Amino acid sequence: MSNITRRDLMAGAAGLAAASALGIPRAFAQEVPTYTPEEGASLRLLRWVPFVKSEEEAWNANTRAFTEATGVQVQVDQESWEDVRPKAAVAANVGSGPDMVMSWFDDPFQYPDKLVDVTELAEAVGAANGGWYDGPRGYAVHNDRFIAMPLCAIGNAICYRQSHMEAAGFSEFPNDTAGFLELCKALQAKGTPAGFPHGKAVGDGNNYAHWLLWSHGGRMINEDSTVGIDSAETRAAIEYAKQLYATFIPGTESWLDINNNRAFLAGQVSLTANGVSLYYAAKNDPAMAEIAEDIRTVNLPIGPVGESVELHQTTSISIFNHTKYPQAAMAYLAWMYDTGRMNAWIEGANAYCCGAAKGFADNPVWTSNPIHAPYAKASATLRPNGYAGPLGYASAGVMADYVLVDMFAEAVTGQASADDAIANAAKRAGRYYG
Repeated sequence: MSNITRRDLMAGAAGLAAASALGIPRAFAQEVPTYTPEEGASLRLLRWVPFVKSEEEAWNANTRAFTEATGVQVQVDQESWEDVRPKAAVAANVGSGPDMVMSWFDDPFQYPDKLVDVTELAEAVGAANGGWYDGPRGYAVHNDRFIAMPLCAIGNAICYRQSHMEAAGFSEFPNDTAGFLELCKALQAKGTPAGFPHGKAVGDGNNYAHWLLWSHGGRMINEDSTVGIDSAETRAAIEYAKQLYATFIPGTESWLDINNNRAFLAGQVSLTANGVSLYYAAKNDPAMAEIAEDIRTVNLPIGPVGESVELHQTTSISIFNHTKYPQAAMAYLAWMYDTGRMNAWIEGANAYCCGAAKGFADNPVWTSNPIHAPYAKASATLRPNGYAGPLGYASAGVMADYVLVDMFAEAVTGQASADDAIANAAKRAGRYYG
């Protein structure tokens, strides 16, 4: 750490100006530590491929401003959503490669001893912005220390064609799983089916599978970390999933994160679950003006459990301890998490990224368009994938191994009976939970 310099003061003023321009008060006064980059430092950040161009532009603008202020060059490497996890794991275990990574869910728990302790910065940033939401914080804290900076939740919501729903005989979108199944049946009968990924899609596939399970009261893991997937609730979830799958467009068992977007925008499906990026892909393409005008969004239906239970894609930023420039990496994160800059990024993301700290809920992006509403509380309401047990190496392994996704895929496609699919999932989860 260093004393605050004139450059730091100028950077802070810029952040305050950005916050003021957004109409966001600096309600949580808190001194955030500053860091002095090493001489000649340069950095590489591994991040997921953006689905919203303005999000990428806002992130890169903040990064360029950091380089202009400090002289530290930052190379941003983009990888597909499915490839970030293995590439980060290799970098951590080999001890070379990118200095930082935007990782998914509880991925940092796969290699916690390979990451820099960022507790000092994380606690200060959280305090300066109303505190961290429990969900994102849980993905960043290991043994009472922050091994990652909570970044955001990428909200998942139903995206559908209003005119197609009405043509199928529904004036309002059903808010329960029973009504939702009837809607999907009616859409199929009209030739405008639904489609959800049953393939190894790190975002959409996991979000869908966990919603199926949790909405029916099932769980992969119990509070005492024993495997709890073999239950009547899981069987009910599988039976429901089989009925839904029968209404889908063919081929969803091989879908990755990009496939449901493509199918929806190509008019092959009328309903799926996605981030707000799907809407903006249509809105920003003049050729898709009719589709964009017809899109509506809503939270996933409530199942027999009686409450909204959703996973939501969660991402954090970690620093690998093999970096040659840990102070520069800390300085970069402190810069990017400045309240004004973070709010500028969240606004640039157009409701795609829901801030991990409570103070960012006041960002005007959430009320700027009715399409954004279902995504506004993703960080506040998300349920961690390790539910109902603790997050850790085991939960990270089960998620990375697509245990739950595969269970549903095996059952709905007829590769295995419900009992065999459950037994396979229990066996695989047991390898991690012992």
